[in-house]
Amino acid sequence: MTDQTIWVLWGGVFTNTDFKTLEGGTEELHGPYHSEAEATRAWQELMRRKIDIATHRLFVMQAAAGGQPATLAA
Repeated sequence: MTDQTIWVLWGGVFTNTDFKTLEGGTEELHGPYHSEAEATRAWQELMRRKIDIATHRLFVMQAAAGGQPATLAA
């Protein structure tokens, strides 16, 4: 099996601008994407749709295929 990296978008509407706790039922997960550039393009499009919600955030996250832990992209 090859070592393949995938990208996902995760987030939702948070309870405040500390962005630590999600409001119940608002969690979003998008992807997988096969490159950081593809994930970033999707992130831009999705964030434009909810620009008026100050507590909505999505994060671009990297994960190795096969269940390895995800990390936030720099």
